[in-house]
Amino acid sequence: MKIKTKVLSYDEVINLKSDKPFKHKKPNIIFRTLLCILSIFDLIAARFKCNKIGMEKLGKKEPCLILMNHSSFIDLKIASVILYPRPFNIVCTSDGFVGKRWLMRQLGCIPTNKFVADPKLIRNLSNSFKKLGCSVLMYPEASYSFDGTATDLPSSLGRLIKLLNVPVVMIKTYGAFQRDPLYNNLQLRKVNVSADMIYLLSPDDIKEKSSSEINDILAERFSFDNFRWQQENGIIVDEKFRADFLNRALYKCPHCLDEASMEGRGTTITCKKCGASYELTELGYLKALNCEEKFNHIPDWYSWERQCVKEEIINGTYKLDLPIDIYMLVNTKAVYKVGDGRIVHTVDGFHLTGCEGKIDFTHSPAASYSLYSDYYWYEIGDVICIGDSKTLYYCFPKTKDDIVAKARLATEEMYKLLKNKESAKA
Repeated sequence: MKIKTKVLSYDEVINLKSDKPFKHKKPNIIFRTLLCILSIFDLIAARFKCNKIGMEKLGKKEPCLILMNHSSFIDLKIASVILYPRPFNIVCTSDGFVGKRWLMRQLGCIPTNKFVADPKLIRNLSNSFKKLGCSVLMYPEASYSFDGTATDLPSSLGRLIKLLNVPVVMIKTYGAFQRDPLYNNLQLRKVNVSADMIYLLSPDDIKEKSSSEINDILAERFSFDNFRWQQENGIIVDEKFRADFLNRALYKCPHCLDEASMEGRGTTITCKKCGASYELTELGYLKALNCEEKFNHIPDWYSWERQCVKEEIINGTYKLDLPIDIYMLVNTKAVYKVGDGRIVHTVDGFHLTGCEGKIDFTHSPAASYSLYSDYYWYEIGDVICIGDSKTLYYCFPKTKDDIVAKARLATEEMYKLLKNKESAKA
């Protein structure tokens, strides 16, 4: 999937008109039906099955909040089929509206900026339930998993659920990550996909529980390890490209500790500096080929990288400093390429400069619990996105260094450390 882009100067972009605000609408039954029909073909190819648990508790016309884990592009197709004909609005990132604003409105989409404070979102959700009589589909992780495990949920989610006070349903997928992991450049594997659709919380449950208790329930339900699931269920992934670009997630060599030399290609991931090589087996294990085995499980390697980043932050040595191409989103007509610049990430947060000094933007570590970062974003390249409610800056590294995962890990760890300090003072 691609996105509409234009090359304009920074001065031209900042003088463009922003979109007129619009009220989201109840999704059009014709487009909902069409999306369901088109989605069925991919689900048939994936031999999709759905297990419904406790869903008899939900009235056929009763609006609910639907929380779904985010594994791959098939997620929306799954929801479109198993929820049909129930009308539901979809909370989605604002760049999803680029070039197709009218269509996204017909599908009932609600735009928001990832990891940017959006006070309008609560009002929009409330309108869906109370005025439109619609359910709402939300991906609370807000980002795809890099290593096949759950990403952190916002601590505000429990409070939001108590405020909305509507039934909560969860959709949890199995096999979606194995079929199309984000690191693998949209190369589909032949893996069966299934999902559980679970009635999770009733309005009475929500009233009885604190927001903290609700967060605990959600954290438990959203805990998963796709590679462990693959191994325990004997799921074979035998495609010869299964380790292509795995270096995006496993960017640091556990042997020589170099961060710029990992290469995932075919069925192996290799450090070009020290030569250490691992095979990604058909069952999802890592098998050392010519070195001492440091890790045999991808999430363990990724977790080690997280710990390394945390130590750099604590020691004050963490820093990313990269030349980038800069794109901007100021309306939904296009994403505008405005020039080049640099992005610096330290314990003080992000500092973006570019376009001959016309861009000078900072992003505090306290601004968000995670980072909008992505691999092969709309087939352009790996990206880091920062910004505010008015403007988003999409930063594409000019180098081939795998910094997207490290930047997200660092953002999450900085936020946690700040919150821990605040809790200690309280």
